[in-house]
Amino acid sequence: MTGHTDVIVIGAGHSGLAMSAWLAAHSVEHVVFERGEVANSWRHERWDSLRLLTPNWQSRLPGYRFDGPPDGFMTMTEVIQFVTRYASFIGAPVRTGITVTSVRQDGDGFRVMTHEGEWHCRAVVMANGAHGIANVPALAASLPASVQTLTAKEYKHPGQLADAGVLIVGGSATGLQLADEIRATGREVTLAVGEHIRMPRMYRGRDIQWWLYVSGILDQRFDAVEDLVRARRVPSPQLVGTPERHTLDLNTLRNRGVQLVGRLVGAAGSKLQFSGTLRNECAMADLKLNRMLDGFDALAERSSVSDMLGSPERFAATRVDQLPSLGLDLGRQRIGTVIFATGFRPDYSWLRVNAFDAKGRLRHHGGIVAVPGLYVLGLNFMRRRKSSFIHGAEDDVNDLGVHLLGWLQAQRYFSNHSTAAASRSAPRPPMTCL
Repeated sequence: MTGHTDVIVIGAGHSGLAMSAWLAAHSVEHVVFERGEVANSWRHERWDSLRLLTPNWQSRLPGYRFDGPPDGFMTMTEVIQFVTRYASFIGAPVRTGITVTSVRQDGDGFRVMTHEGEWHCRAVVMANGAHGIANVPALAASLPASVQTLTAKEYKHPGQLADAGVLIVGGSATGLQLADEIRATGREVTLAVGEHIRMPRMYRGRDIQWWLYVSGILDQRFDAVEDLVRARRVPSPQLVGTPERHTLDLNTLRNRGVQLVGRLVGAAGSKLQFSGTLRNECAMADLKLNRMLDGFDALAERSSVSDMLGSPERFAATRVDQLPSLGLDLGRQRIGTVIFATGFRPDYSWLRVNAFDAKGRLRHHGGIVAVPGLYVLGLNFMRRRKSSFIHGAEDDVNDLGVHLLGWLQAQRYFSNHSTAAASRSAPRPPMTCL
């Protein structure tokens, strides 16, 4: 199989499909390659009981909204259906079961190799997501073979775990939700907590996402923060989406019998070591929470809707043992499974271009990659704080689509002029990226 087109979009998740809709609306010839099925990562790389952290009223893609209770939270089945139906709604030119094996520059465009053949295009949009590879610390290799180890991508339900205690490494949204689900089965659960962002599900009668929206936090741009690298590394907030809109935090887990320890810093066989910074990490999260709520209260006072909101409130400080445990013996404490909920990073192992920094990170400016004609979508705080959410795709796609269209038009301009110039033996005009 070989082919030519203007743009190749890699990935048929919500970001790739949103870009496909934009390209189609602007009559740009393109194709979407998907290694598995539409919404593949939602189908195969999430645990069974997961719900979105964002309420249904935020679940939208360009020209399309989720038809469900506004204050509910989509299940994984609903997310898969939502994304799949969107692909049909826009008539996306998706080719499923196509694995991209390499992308290389080829003159003014790109050569895209797949396991079924070669394609040529003028531009490439990488929408394969930010969760390609689980971040597992190197010390995981030191754990004994008798202990089952899983990542958050591999965990599906408690039934796949050994009938023993569980250590979960990572105290952000995923770690908390897994700890809560597994503890409910009666297993002893230990949660290793490092830096985290504490948030209530509801504040003054409104969902926390409503506050983040009306305050402008979700729309904050990448070029408006002082330390973008730091901002992109901020952990996901400790939230859970449930019909009851409950708050899930470390105090809740303590009340349910989960043991809290500090960040995992060492492993020697069955013996693990934890950082002594747990109290400081929790105190900092509490401080940041209260500062955020102070900002929301000030916003409410300046607005005309203050009378329609509940009264200001503050939440109990995170309770931490005076002397948290600094060590744990997996064998002695009968821990049969360690789950690493330590985040993810994109997989660009197939990208053969000079677009990486010294640390192997993709060099891009708000999704515009350092290689002209190459774009990326769906990364954390890529252009806005909401970039990694489903509803964040529309604004990012609009921005990148305009730049991409300018790039295509510039290529055609220079190509036409270079052909005319060649007939006069004149030098070709220089290539620029708009």
